[in-house]
Amino acid sequence: MKKIIVLAILLAASITVSSAQNVKYVYTEAAELTLVGKLMPGKTANPYHRVDTALYKGFTKRENELVRMSSGMACVFRTDSPSLSILTEYGKLDDPVNTNIISARGYDLYIKKDGKWAWASSGVTARNKLKDAFTLVSGMDGSMHECLMYFPLYSEEYSIRIGVEEGSVLEAIDNPFRHRIAIWGSSYTHGSSTTRAGMAYPAQFSRATGLQMLSLGCSGRCMLQDYFCDVLVDVDADAFVFDSFSNPQAPMIRERLVPFIDRMIAAHPGKPLIFQQTIYREKRRFNIKEEEKEQAKMDMASAIFKELKSTPEGRKKYKDVYFITPQACPPSHEATVDGVHADNYGYTLWAESIRKPVLNILRKYRIR
Repeated sequence: MKKIIVLAILLAASITVSSAQNVKYVYTEAAELTLVGKLMPGKTANPYHRVDTALYKGFTKRENELVRMSSGMACVFRTDSPSLSILTEYGKLDDPVNTNIISARGYDLYIKKDGKWAWASSGVTARNKLKDAFTLVSGMDGSMHECLMYFPLYSEEYSIRIGVEEGSVLEAIDNPFRHRIAIWGSSYTHGSSTTRAGMAYPAQFSRATGLQMLSLGCSGRCMLQDYFCDVLVDVDADAFVFDSFSNPQAPMIRERLVPFIDRMIAAHPGKPLIFQQTIYREKRRFNIKEEEKEQAKMDMASAIFKELKSTPEGRKKYKDVYFITPQACPPSHEATVDGVHADNYGYTLWAESIRKPVLNILRKYRIR
């Protein structure tokens, strides 16, 4: 199966198609360029999958679908084409009610300007035109640009082809992001309720710091499971970040957290493991049961980390384990979509709130 997928990608790597506007595009498979944010490079038959579900077992049907989605992944390249066209062959598609469809199955383009990544364009095909190419950006000046294109958050792709106008250059560039920082989390980390893929908080953090985040956001399914730990044990990363207290309830956190940490320490000795407190969910403000449940989760996570370092033996054993608190809620409490998930601004606040504490921790390990 792996050979078939790779062969199909190579055969599709360069084709020429004429658009309705009589612009001829030459298409190249995105996987032939430089992939960014790939959790396990070279270890999935489909280059746009995050986990090889034929190799790692235990996932539910829904989890299998989620880890095959390309959330957090992107590609980088340089081109002088005045326009770019995208042609996608989709697998499993989601239609999330609380997430913009451009974010769910579309593309988000940034271009380097004055040394920084500047948003350039985003787009998606209509549901009844999924097999058709669409123009992602047009009207550019024809000079050479460095591009960062984020893949969809809530869809599976078998092929992603990037088209440039015939006679234009399209070539890979080096990965502009440093190191490999794996991040496993809930729908927050997956990017739920964003309007564009580049607004997921790990993507925002990467652009702000230059550090490469490798997302294993798994919407609703980050509950400290052993089989997810099986994957993370095998991930080659310099550090690990977790949003692992948003989905499980307090008793599950108490039962699973320490064994999970112990496995990670054994597999990745001397590497920082940074756990994030769950964020404040707005729906708890006027709902007594939600308030109690959410506070119990927060209190349990805080108590366990306090216990882990309450003795000299604990401080020694868990010296590379950290607990930080993100902030996605402004004083107005208006940065939410559905009372659970942040909007774009809330995720910007989240990325900025963890920037200093994460960088301070990583600096101790010479990760800069």
